[in-house]
Amino acid sequence: MISQRIPRLGAFNIWRTAARHLLAHEIPPEQIMWFDDDTQSELFSETSVETAESVTVAKVPRQFLDVASKVVAHKSHDRFARLYKLLWRLRTEPDLLNNPVDADVSSLCGMVKNVSRDCHKMKAFVRFREFPVEADRRCFGAWFEPEHFIVELTGSFFANRFADMDWIISTPKGVSRFADGFLSFHPPDGNRHLAADHTEDLWRTYYANIFNPARLKIKAMQSEMPKKYWKNLPEAALIPDLVANAEKRVQSMREQAATQPSLELARIKAPTVKRPDVGDGAFMSIESLNKAARNCTRCALHCHATQTVCGEGSRGAKVMFVGEQPGDHEDIAGKPFVGPAGQIFHEALRLAHIDRKEVYLTNAVKHFKFTTRGKRRIHARPNQSEIQLCKWWLQREVELIKPELIVALGSTAVLALTGEGGSIKTRRGRTEQSSFGLPILVANHPSAILRNPEKADELRQMFYADIASVDSFSTIHSG
Repeated sequence: MISQRIPRLGAFNIWRTAARHLLAHEIPPEQIMWFDDDTQSELFSETSVETAESVTVAKVPRQFLDVASKVVAHKSHDRFARLYKLLWRLRTEPDLLNNPVDADVSSLCGMVKNVSRDCHKMKAFVRFREFPVEADRRCFGAWFEPEHFIVELTGSFFANRFADMDWIISTPKGVSRFADGFLSFHPPDGNRHLAADHTEDLWRTYYANIFNPARLKIKAMQSEMPKKYWKNLPEAALIPDLVANAEKRVQSMREQAATQPSLELARIKAPTVKRPDVGDGAFMSIESLNKAARNCTRCALHCHATQTVCGEGSRGAKVMFVGEQPGDHEDIAGKPFVGPAGQIFHEALRLAHIDRKEVYLTNAVKHFKFTTRGKRRIHARPNQSEIQLCKWWLQREVELIKPELIVALGSTAVLALTGEGGSIKTRRGRTEQSSFGLPILVANHPSAILRNPEKADELRQMFYADIASVDSFSTIHSG
């Protein structure tokens, strides 16, 4: 019988080295007696296997090492024996870890889960107190009582999170210390390393004020923060009274609730359509129309957009290009077709020999509609109500510009101009009649090229062809 001792600190690396030697010498699990610092070992003497100069070490899945690093931190005295038994079986059963119903695999997975949960609790419930020391770096201490030997597993987490200070975390199972940027681990010394911290009174005041009795769920709270951790949390002393008085505080909150209608209710009762204060006949020019549009509140899009993006171009243009809505770049600049899609559009005008100064550019919807994704604002399609409300402005642009042809770029523009939505795949390149009594040429929006990189070349050529088909209007061609 071989006896193998694994100390508490550095257990994973020591067990790994020992297991390699034992496996290389083909020592079966039943011939090995594993014990740790807490195991009574007076009845047997420790023996070891000499390391051969050249041995073949079996390869194991990376998954096993991840499992082993946590299992060796478990409090069970037979954790090392269980691990070695699994390692022994992996020699002939390489896919063993993929069988969750296997008794050995299931047992170790349960141990991994327990250790991982303990690590999570330690990261959540460690509370530091500052030591009054005169040094360049502030120094803090904390006491925690984990179930398992997780001091080494959590050390790097605290070192990364609190790298700007020196600290020591004491537990009954070991001590982690971070000083001058160096992390070290030590046996338990019985010292809690705690000092009086007057800021805890401030923390308790803050905790009592943010405690929401209306959302109190005692079982869920105790499941996430078991009572065994309460004694080391400064706010825990407040919890019994906060729970006992929760119903009274909820009733008090009800009595003090505001009596005026909510903002959401006010919006529901507000008129659906808000028209500008100025009448239709007051718009004698595009300038006066755009001035009124900058204060448009006909739909909710104005609440989040940076500004109204009005049309621009020749006041006597024979051709009006109507896009869908401003994009992120247009919303910031306040001008239509200045973003990536606008660059493609202007390239199409150049290839078609169309003078940009001789046409009029605008959008069916004047405000940028978007959703946020991180720090980015992503285009969102306007709904039919928003398109219909903004059509009021588009109609007056058409009345003032009096174009001979309108080019509708994209489905939103086609819907605004004809009242018919749906895909424009079969309609592009065709001339239709708008609800304003003018002919419109249906074309894709240049943003379609950006949204479909796998078909970009094909869509680009189709778009160039659509713009080039405007050549019957010779007055817009550049020399």
